[in-house]
Amino acid sequence: MPFLQQHMMKEADDAQLIREYKETGELTYLAALYERYMDLVYGVCLKYFDEEASKDAVMQIFEELIDKVKQHEIERFRGWLHVLARNHCLMKIRAAKGRVVSIEDNGFMELGENNHPDNGFSLENDLQAMEKCLEGLPEEQKRSVHLFYLQEKSYREVADITGYDMNKVKSYIQNGKRNLKICMEKN
Repeated sequence: MPFLQQHMMKEADDAQLIREYKETGELTYLAALYERYMDLVYGVCLKYFDEEASKDAVMQIFEELIDKVKQHEIERFRGWLHVLARNHCLMKIRAAKGRVVSIEDNGFMELGENNHPDNGFSLENDLQAMEKCLEGLPEEQKRSVHLFYLQEKSYREVADITGYDMNKVKSYIQNGKRNLKICMEKN
């Protein structure tokens, strides 16, 4: 790649790189964008996995981006990517049926073979409790939270899909998140 083109990609903002990638399909634009946030993604992954599994997840998340960036209208790439990385890790853990996640003294989570970890923590139970709490939310909050966090839609996309006013969407998401937290703490 010519030096001038490399320099321009370093100077381009996130939205420009996304636009160029969507228009051309050139992975160099997506790679330049992802490189800016690889440390963030790796840090998110380290909350759930050991170092080796985190490195693998960073590469898998990049592969997911190839299609997902084309499919979504992304207003703030950093925040969107953070949610994508977290969801990727949670889904990976969930897919490892029969394996339980435990929190070690170092604060990182690792997959283990033991079905009953010493500290009694089970991410699967937490996910089931969260799903139950999500079902208990008022319909507007449940729908908005589901679209925003689980389907990774932007505020604007949630408003378009639901027909709710943009300010209402923001309120539903904020209140829904707070109500989920309260419900989870009770359980």
